[in-house]
Amino acid sequence: MTLFNPKADYALSSNGMAASNFLALLHEPYDETFEILKAQGITFTEHKGRYYYATAFCNVDDATFCVVDIETNGSRPQKHQIIEIGAVKVKNYTIIETYESLVYCDNISTHISNITGITVDDTLSAPPLNVVMQEFRTFLGDAIFVAHDVKFDYNFISEMMQRVGLEPLMNRSLCTIDLAERTISAYRYGLAYLNRQLDLYGDATHHRALSDAMTATKLFKKTLQFIPEGIQSSEDLIRFSKEASRLKRPTFDPEILQTKEA
Repeated sequence: MTLFNPKADYALSSNGMAASNFLALLHEPYDETFEILKAQGITFTEHKGRYYYATAFCNVDDATFCVVDIETNGSRPQKHQIIEIGAVKVKNYTIIETYESLVYCDNISTHISNITGITVDDTLSAPPLNVVMQEFRTFLGDAIFVAHDVKFDYNFISEMMQRVGLEPLMNRSLCTIDLAERTISAYRYGLAYLNRQLDLYGDATHHRALSDAMTATKLFKKTLQFIPEGIQSSEDLIRFSKEASRLKRPTFDPEILQTKEA
């Protein structure tokens, strides 16, 4: 989920990269390359002869975050596919737009149906993968891609986009597990567990895409209440989620203690 190598990625997200070094990494003509990368969800800012991810100059309150969840018919994107996708766009703590769609699929195991409640009968009349990926690519734009265990959702969607002939994702990304571990002390960090402990979303239906995206959105907004004052830009927030010390977890599970007390 980095544009170039880790060293270049770090430079673009923090202190910037000299224009000559940055342009050497791109293909000519540069204008076309910038447009292609923008279509993949990544934009840049040039400042005093150095290039940065545009998110390095975007205040957290002004940034658009897209909180995403997917349901799939298996765990391997090379073999399986998305069967449902849900997404919630957030800006300045406010939900501004949502997206939800089932995806055509004629092969869903009983195990997956038992987990998600989604059956082949539900997906046979759904739009095909290429249509849903096109729609989601437009919906996502250059927003910061947020998910609970973001690596799975991000990589799976990126693989699906390439499967239907689109370019892979390049959006900046943020994991709500990483962010929660650094702002909220919890015994476990699974989404359903945090939803119960923090009373995030009373109408949640676990393992349905838009519902889980909504729960993750409420978790994301809650974590933002506890970030340090020095976190100003979107890149500050991304870096904090990866590099700050994790909070100490409770010794005992509050759910078990509450059950015993009851």
